[in-house]
Amino acid sequence: MTTKNEVLGYLPDECPPFVGLIFFALQQIVVMFPATVLVALITGFHVSTTIFASGLATLGFILITGRQIPLYYGSSFSYIAAIASIMSAEAFASYSLNDKISIAQFGIVMSGFVSIIAGLIIQKSGKEKIDKVLPATVTGSIAIIIGLSLAANAMTNAASFPESAAAIPFAESWAWTIAIITLISTILFSVYLKGKLSQLPILFGLLTGYIAALIIGNITGIPFVNFNTIESTKFFSLPIFTLPKPSLASLVAIMPIAIATIPESTAHVYQLDIYVNDLAKKKGVNKKYDIENKLGLNLIGDGIGDIISGFIGGPAGTNYGENISAMAISKNFSVYVLMLAAAFTMVISCFTPLINIVYSIPTSVIGGLSIYLFGVIAAQGITIMIEKKVDMFSSKNLAVIAVILIVGLGGSFGFEGGMIPMFGVKVPAIASAAIVGILLNLVLSIGEK
Repeated sequence: MTTKNEVLGYLPDECPPFVGLIFFALQQIVVMFPATVLVALITGFHVSTTIFASGLATLGFILITGRQIPLYYGSSFSYIAAIASIMSAEAFASYSLNDKISIAQFGIVMSGFVSIIAGLIIQKSGKEKIDKVLPATVTGSIAIIIGLSLAANAMTNAASFPESAAAIPFAESWAWTIAIITLISTILFSVYLKGKLSQLPILFGLLTGYIAALIIGNITGIPFVNFNTIESTKFFSLPIFTLPKPSLASLVAIMPIAIATIPESTAHVYQLDIYVNDLAKKKGVNKKYDIENKLGLNLIGDGIGDIISGFIGGPAGTNYGENISAMAISKNFSVYVLMLAAAFTMVISCFTPLINIVYSIPTSVIGGLSIYLFGVIAAQGITIMIEKKVDMFSSKNLAVIAVILIVGLGGSFGFEGGMIPMFGVKVPAIASAAIVGILLNLVLSIGEK
């Protein structure tokens, strides 16, 4: 029984009871799966290997950071264009799929070393210098554009229905019905559920949408739920592991992207610090969880994750805003939950029926969840600026925020693949927004006391 004034939630060093631990882990898997799998599908990497790599890299991240930073490692969208450029390069046209992946792996592994070096530099520089380069105006704005840049994905997923149902009347309308049921139920669960059940709104929302999809599919004949996405006679099958092959082209194309992901990681760390310490305060825990000063350690862990993932055949990654959203909504920041989620993910990647169960979740259900989750990521950016008391009447702050928002969002929605064509090259919108914002802030800070 819980008392009326008891605050529910788990801090990073707290472990939920066994049954709760399992359900919380499943909830974390639900929110990381779509994006991680999508990166594999877009880049041409093996899906099962990508799933396995995300779990193994997460364990590596958590262990190397001393179980102090509750973050989940998943495939990063920032690297998609760079990896795709290698996978589709004419120079490698005659290569087999595994050989192409091996070449891309080299750049991914080397990008991990960039993150580690950046982390070590930040650890030696101290927080004061980092705040000058990455103030809340930059990190908060980056968090906002990360969430909002995914808005189109959420909405198009919500309207998605199986291609085989194209001739069935109102197929899209039924997809929207499923997405809306999922979205509203998830919101209602997160707002009105009480006690321990209040920590599982995303899982309950998914199950509600899934059941709605089954019922609607049975009535309309539209196969929203499909258990045969991966057709294989094998019940158990290890992922396809490949080793990196040195390549200058891969090094030049992929390695520099790691620099552009630093503001994103910084935003995630600041978000976590705010939410974890707010929960600790409400629970009456007399302990400061100093997560924001572990940015350097976080980047080192991120680099280790890239090396682990890249070494076995997974894409480059980062810590996931979706999982932070899930933790913020459920007030569950337990590192043990993320470790179990990582272990479950590795197991799922080896069993075809389990992968098919996860794949059977209708895209419209994922869309309904994503509308909420991606919006929460953006809202967390606003939280960072409020918490850090950003002066919104400062002309300098307004300039930095305005440029980051427009470059990031305009580039994401205005150009194919979110790649801005500029001076003869194509650059990722979010990475460009981050770099421009950092440079603009530094230039406008010259002469400040």
